[in-house]
Amino acid sequence: MSQFISSPRYHCSLCAAFARLNAPENAVDTPTPARPGRRRFNAALAGAGAALLLPAAGAREGVDVGKQSSFSKLVPAEQVEQAATQQYAQLLQEARNKNALVGADDTQTVRLRAIARRIIPFTPEWNGRAPGWKWEVNLLASKQINAFCMPGGKIAFYTGLIEQLKLTDDEVSMVMGHEVAHALREHARERMGKSTATNIGLEIGAALLGLGNASRTLAGMGAQLLQLKFSRDDESEADLVGMELAARAGYDPRSGVSLWTKMGQATGGGGGGSGNKLAEYGSTHPQGPTRIRDIEANLPKVLPLYERAPKPPQRWDAGLTDSGDRKATKPATPTREQSR
Repeated sequence: MSQFISSPRYHCSLCAAFARLNAPENAVDTPTPARPGRRRFNAALAGAGAALLLPAAGAREGVDVGKQSSFSKLVPAEQVEQAATQQYAQLLQEARNKNALVGADDTQTVRLRAIARRIIPFTPEWNGRAPGWKWEVNLLASKQINAFCMPGGKIAFYTGLIEQLKLTDDEVSMVMGHEVAHALREHARERMGKSTATNIGLEIGAALLGLGNASRTLAGMGAQLLQLKFSRDDESEADLVGMELAARAGYDPRSGVSLWTKMGQATGGGGGGSGNKLAEYGSTHPQGPTRIRDIEANLPKVLPLYERAPKPPQRWDAGLTDSGDRKATKPATPTREQSR
């Protein structure tokens, strides 16, 4: 065995380096001396090999969730976003009628919009349509444990989610990032595309028999948006993309662990009605140790982004009252972002 190591004929210095790394400790490496004319060539190859071991220049930092599903292409994005806009407006009007739309000057609404303003600038990388979205952020007074972002950037939080879980700013950013990620990755459009593919197939079959109308498949599109349930893959993808968005915005991505730990504790804690309310949220937002492990496994990919990111000049979770309300710390001189 020592003969192979003691008198090899290496192609180049990179091969010799790999051989030395794999050789037994007592092996003696005595390669045939390279001819003078090959030295520069060998050095160039060694440099090229070393470059292959390093991250490619311009390689993307952050999480990798692959390409979007081709099913989303079966439904026009414009049509989905228009339907979302109409349904969101209807939701807000119903909340106004019930005096359940929290005012724009409420501390919690201001807080949500401040966090959103930090996240939104990082959305175009995930969806080329995002810069043209008319983003909205509203807070609804309800004990329901829920939040969502409809296609086109229509965000809503429920007071029950913030107050019952006593969310920190970092945890709010994780929820918001997660919900925004669903819109960016067009999970609703994908779900509708799959449904459309099935229904249109049935309608075409019926049409061949002189029955049905394929146009009916798209007619009820708007009514589906708030009832859609995402798959586990969708949820996992939204967790990771949302975690990256929050990290780039200057919020600690490790808060994803504390967020879902709170969710799990509240769901299984018994007593009161919060468990039932969280069960409603969990029906479309799966929980469990696997989810936390996935977040922890991807933290090394996003922590460097968080460490380099400018941090929020204002925190809204420094003061916590018995009721769960949060008071903002006194801000420094407002930034241009805050002034908008």
